[in-house]
Parts: sequence; C-alpha cells; structure tokens
Amino acid sequence: MATVAVTGAQAKCQGKRSLWWRVHQWAGLQLSLFLAFILATGTIATLSHEIDWLLTPAMQVAPQQSPPASWGRLAASAREAAGDARIEWIYAPSEPWFAVEAVAARSNGERFRIQIDPWTAQVRGLTPWFNAQRLFRELHRSLMLPTAIGVPIVTMLAFPLLASIVTAFWVYKKWWRGFFRVPRRRKDRRNDGRRFTGDLHRFVGLWSLWFVALIGVTGVWYFVEKMGGAAPVPRPSEVLAPAQASGAPLDTLVTKARQEFPDLRINSIGFPKGQPGGVVVMGQAKALLVRERANAVMLDPDREAVVEVVRGEELSLHQRISEAADPLHFGTWGGLTTRIAWFLCGAALTGLAVTGVLIYALRLRQEATARSSGGVLAAMWRGMGVMAWPSLALLILAFALIPTKLIGE
Repeated sequence: MATVAVTGAQAKCQGKRSLWWRVHQWAGLQLSLFLAFILATGTIATLSHEIDWLLTPAMQVAPQQSPPASWGRLAASAREAAGDARIEWIYAPSEPWFAVEAVAARSNGERFRIQIDPWTAQVRGLTPWFNAQRLFRELHRSLMLPTAIGVPIVTMLAFPLLASIVTAFWVYKKWWRGFFRVPRRRKDRRNDGRRFTGDLHRFVGLWSLWFVALIGVTGVWYFVEKMGGAAPVPRPSEVLAPAQASGAPLDTLVTKARQEFPDLRINSIGFPKGQPGGVVVMGQAKALLVRERANAVMLDPDREAVVEVVRGEELSLHQRISEAADPLHFGTWGGLTTRIAWFLCGAALTGLAVTGVLIYALRLRQEATARSSGGVLAAMWRGMGVMAWPSLALLILAFALIPTKLIGE
C-alpha cells in the first residue's frame, strides 16, 4: 500500500512538473525568435545615444571648465540655424562630451536636429531626425508600426516573460542552489555542449531574475497604458499661444522658473505647438524615478509669468507609477552608469532567449531524426513551432518599414 501511495504521489508530482515545463517551454521556445529580437533591440536602445555620438562628429565636444552658455544664447543659435523651421525642444547634454541638441520642424513636418557647442553656443552641424536612437527605439517599442498596433503587440510579450519566471521555480529543482553553481566543462565530453548550455541558461537565469521581473512588470504597465490605463499628464489651467523665445527674453523666463522651483535641475526647454503652449522648462528635482516631465515649470512668455508648476513628489500614485516606468525599464534613473548596467543585463536576457531554444535543439540533435534533417539550426527552427512564421513575418515587416521612416523624416 505504501509503495502504491508513493508511486501515485510521484506520478502526480511529475504531472505537475510537466505542466510547468510545458508552460515554460512555450514561453521561452515558441516565442524565442520574436522575444530575442525585442530584447536585443531594447538592449541596444539603452546605449543608442552613445552610438549616435560615435557616428556623428557634430555631437562630439571637448569638455571645458568655463561656464556653459545660457539657454537664451543656445536658443538664439538654434533659431538662426533653423531658418524658417520651428524650434520644438532644446536638450542639455547628457554627458560633458555631448553637444547641446535642438530639435526643429519645418512647415511640412520634417524634423531635424541642430548640434550646438554647450560653452560657445556655436552651431556644430545639422543632423537627421532619424538616427540610431530612433531606429532602435521604434524597432523595440512598436516594430516600426503605428503605435496603436505595434505597442500592444510588443508589450504582450511581457506576459509570457513573467510566466517564464514563475514556471522556472518548478522546472528548476532546488533552484536556490544554482546561484553559485558556475557552469563548467565536464571531463565527459559526450553531450557536454547540451549540459554546459543548460547550466549556463540556469545560472544566468537565476542571477537575472530581478531584471526579468522588472522588464516584465514595466512591460505589462506599458500594455495597460495603451489599453486605456494611462495616467493623466499635468496641464496648465489655460492654453497658451505657441512661442519661440530666445536670447534675453528666454533667459528671463528661465530665471523666473528657477525662482519658482529652486530645486529644479533644468535638462530641457520646450516650445509646444499644441497644449500647453508657451514655454516649458523641465528637469529633475527631489522626486526619485520620474521622467523629466514630472518636474516642470510652464510659462507664458507674453506676460513673462509662471502659469503652472509640476513637482514629481506631488503627483498621484497613478502618475508616479507611470513616470517611473521609463527610468526603470531603460535604466535612465542613474545616468550612464545604470544604462551600462541595463545594457549588460539586457544582453544576458537576450542570451537566455537564445540558449533556451538552443538547449531544445541540442536535445533533438541526439536523436537520429535530428541528425538527418539539418542539424542544430533546423532543430531550433522546428522547436519554435507555428509561432516561428508570424514572428519572422513581423521582423521582416519591421525592417521593410525602415526606409519609409527615412523618407518620411
């Protein structure tokens, strides 16, 4: 009787494990091609601004000890270089070796960038709007599709990503022991590739659990936002006329903004054509894990008056969650240091998507049917099942749309 009871319990346990395994395998195997692409583009996107710096000499400046040029001087240089185009934003350099960047739009909607020396306010060059930053951001965020279509498709991947975390605890027996089980090549070379890949997958997966959870949760939030759960963006009580302030008048407005919000570290100045209009001064202050728009001063240049002040610490819980999503998802909250850390973690996460399907392919290679039908790559493709074709179609479509972005911008 005891033997029968143990056997029944074991069968029940194996049944549960097989269910968890099937879910884990589906999340990591069937969607591996699409998931690896989204993870890889998101990883590169964290450092895409630095890629543009390497590719664009106009963005490169030598750090100086002298005081930087005022916002008014920078705006005046941008307006002169823009000609008939309208200045939309001016961004302070993210690092001392970056130029100030202004974004301008012509009457036909075409955008371009103006690179300006932060100290002399001299224009260093005009560069296209569509660059490496836009390329990887749009590939990662929406597959180059309209955001109403592309964003839900991409963010739905957050659900199987989170499912892979939950099921991993059941698939990987006594998982807590694996944190310090460093993958090593074994003396027995038979099946060593599969074993080493499996050990590496588990080891990296365990140390990446926090990051997978973070990316999954923020991805779910982006999905919720696109489905109608977005937090309201602070707006002034009055709609202001579009403005194009520069020189001394803009410096006066910046001074008033600093007087009204002394803790604000100004990182950008905008001239919205729609709401709220006027001039918007944004940056960082006391609130942690918020985008720049969470700390803003909105001004009416005609009256030289402050009409609205937004402080991150005064936002609602709903708004704070919304504002924290980007800094956490892309690692921007700690500057270049955290973005490098996010890049390395993203590369590890991309590797998990690849090694997951590789483990399956190496197992199939041991079978006679796999050896006679194309090897590892063919086995990887078969392992992805029916989802391989729609995934491949989406990726081909995304790349096919890149030229339309180049022409459109």
